[in-house]
Amino acid sequence: MIQLRTRTSSLYAMQKDFLKDLNKEQRDAVLWTDGPIIILAGAGSGKTRALTYKVLYLMEEKKVPGENILMVTFTNKAAAEMKERVRAHLGNAASQPVIATFHSLCAKILRIEGKHIGLSSKFVIYDEQDQQDAIKEALKHLSLSIKDFKPRSVLSTISQAKNQLISENDYRSYARGYFQETVAKIYPLYQKILKENDAVDFDDLMNKVITLFRQDSEVSEKYQNRFHYILIDEYQDTNHAQYSLAKMLSLKWKNISVVGDFSQSIYSWRGADFTNLSKFKDDFKDSKTFSLSQNYRSTQKILDAAHGVISRNTTHPILSLWTENSIGEDVTVYEARNEQDEAKFIISQLINLISSKYSYNDVAILYRTNAQSRVLEEVLLHFSVPYVLIGGTRFYERKEVKDILSYLRVLANPKDMVSHQRVKKLGKGRFEKFEKFREELEGKEKDTIDLLDLVLEKTGYLSLYDEDEEEDRGRLENIKELRSVAIEFPQISNFLENVALVEQEYMPDRQKNGDKKNAITLMTLHAAKGLEFPIVFMVGMEEGLFPHSRAQMDRTELEEERRLCYVGVTRAKEKLFLTYARQRLFFGQRTSNIVSRFILDLPENVIERNFSGSLSDSIDEKY
Repeated sequence: MIQLRTRTSSLYAMQKDFLKDLNKEQRDAVLWTDGPIIILAGAGSGKTRALTYKVLYLMEEKKVPGENILMVTFTNKAAAEMKERVRAHLGNAASQPVIATFHSLCAKILRIEGKHIGLSSKFVIYDEQDQQDAIKEALKHLSLSIKDFKPRSVLSTISQAKNQLISENDYRSYARGYFQETVAKIYPLYQKILKENDAVDFDDLMNKVITLFRQDSEVSEKYQNRFHYILIDEYQDTNHAQYSLAKMLSLKWKNISVVGDFSQSIYSWRGADFTNLSKFKDDFKDSKTFSLSQNYRSTQKILDAAHGVISRNTTHPILSLWTENSIGEDVTVYEARNEQDEAKFIISQLINLISSKYSYNDVAILYRTNAQSRVLEEVLLHFSVPYVLIGGTRFYERKEVKDILSYLRVLANPKDMVSHQRVKKLGKGRFEKFEKFREELEGKEKDTIDLLDLVLEKTGYLSLYDEDEEEDRGRLENIKELRSVAIEFPQISNFLENVALVEQEYMPDRQKNGDKKNAITLMTLHAAKGLEFPIVFMVGMEEGLFPHSRAQMDRTELEEERRLCYVGVTRAKEKLFLTYARQRLFFGQRTSNIVSRFILDLPENVIERNFSGSLSDSIDEKY
């Protein structure tokens, strides 16, 4: 009996030393190894550390061979970070866990097992351009025009079907309306073209593994037997196909740990379904839930602000985060007169921040749509503030913006052959319409905004993009935002001169030679997920802008907008600024705006309100 106590005490001491860096919530989740578990991990709660230590605990304490452990992440970057953390502890041990994204895991399985479903081990994975070319070939075969059925839109629809595990043969019964019914004809032909070229697309990687497992029990049992323990990160972002694959792989051992946060599910437009977290409990009746609610990132006032926003959602559980960090400063809410006043406020605050203890790379400016970056870019360039644009291209370098500028440059200067050649490449029919319009316009004076709108109308340029396609919608918003510049500069020569000066201020040579690390970060709220900064500005906090106008009448979409706001707020570590404008020139229209409901949700005891007119004279004079 005494010997047993000694062994138990020794084991506990070893565990305690190994897990000393974890808090109680994290430690409980790590030590529970057998059976299905859900780890609800709030923003900044150290889920990556918990996942890493769970893998290490399984290997070092439970003596599970690395090849029997599978950890699945959503991005290659996250997988690389996890591998680095694990290897930092294990060194170059012969047995390493399998750490991969869903798609890279499936690609490896298909290279080995694809022969069982008629797939060569030498298959190629088509990128987006390859896929579009295949769709164009299918359209040509069906005598369909790419003007009526844009390859990107067709691909998006097929991708949505594949994410729901709807095959090319079954899709016809789901199709509704003329477009989907036509896609039902394209889809089988597209898959036939892929097969003839010994190719798969990104979605096929997962679908074909699921098909393989369903058709060949020996192969599915092989991988079920291999992976005794499965850990899946960001489970709230899984789509139906990913959810189904995870369920298949864990059927034998049922030692599956999924980590997620309902409140950070912001990718429904990619097929992500946060209810998969709830379905997990239905699939695994004996599952156990652990909650990580201690935040290591933000001050308590920032966390209270985040909770004030997210607590209004009613369709999913919400963690109440707490921290041992300081209470912190109030969240600053600034009401600007207009977008210029908003930008001046940001500059004034940056001057104060940089003159104290902060550097440029401590600061992030977040916005709802890419088109909002234009005003911010211009003011930062004007004041020589270095910045980097994450997940996007500088406004005046975006393809659709350069296309429209080329049209306008040719109108202003017919000898501009560089712009002339770009216009010609946009399509023969479109170019002929433009040339006819240019002849009709000769000798007539028109304001820039009128010229821009007429170019769009006469050339049919906007038909290149599909409003229902997420990427295209962003391009259309950028074109609308170019109208804002056109309104500010009625004379075409002044407009083009302003654009040229802004482009010059990008200073590519200085960007190359300067310290790229010491720069402010600009990005959309979607792109900010997973990142953190000491200082965060969230701009454009107005109804119709954020929450976006598309979401205001739909409860499901509005709740996702609220989750997006929650993600933005919880990026801030020390100081958070929320700004909105009473009036804004956006998409070429001057509108009066109502403050975002998300600001109205903030607890009064955590905010400090500022109003236009509180800026220094020096900023006003300089701007």
